Amino acid sequence: MVTNKREYYISPEEYLEDEKASQVKHEYIDGEVYAMAGASDAHVTISMNLSMLLRNHLRGSGCRVYMADMKAQIQAINRYFYPDVMVTCDAQDRELEYFKSSPCLIVEVLSGTTEGFDRGKKFTDYRHLKSLQEYVLISQDTMSVECFRRNEEGRWELYPYEKGEEVHLASVDFRCAIATIYEDVVLPDVN
Repeated sequence: MVTNKREYYISPEEYLEDEKASQVKHEYIDGEVYAMAGASDAHVTISMNLSMLLRNHLRGSGCRVYMADMKAQIQAINRYFYPDVMVTCDAQDRELEYFKSSPCLIVEVLSGTTEGFDRGKKFTDYRHLKSLQEYVLISQDTMSVECFRRNEEGRWELYPYEKGEEVHLASVDFRCAIATIYEDVVLPDVN
């Protein structure tokens, strides 16, 4: 569902209040709301696997791991998204109940309908988060993890990982075999 901005503009405050009672999740882009579709088994399993791995790794560190239902706020450009996985280590984020504004790591699991947006406009929007150190895209169709890492000059560098490799997420000093992220995921037979 798209709400036409010319017909009706919803403020961030209205969006946040409405979202508390909504049975459908919506992302928010500059006064417009977009309903989110459900996810596939592979999508949910990958998100859960990585969330659990990160939660175990970060236990006791002060960092928090969120999966699917916590919003990332991009205040500078008036956006709210629901990342598949998000990590914040910022103490101020603990005070925010319905969204987090300073994530260091955001992960999106790609689907056929969201891949273009996740790679393009959404990544452009996420780059406005000064706290963000890594943006990770995970394929649900092939064993492929793409980690975009902000370097010391503020530019984004790609670190791709494929079958048989170890994934490294420097923002939270995490490493694991890529196969662990894909545990229990049935990948399509590609010949």
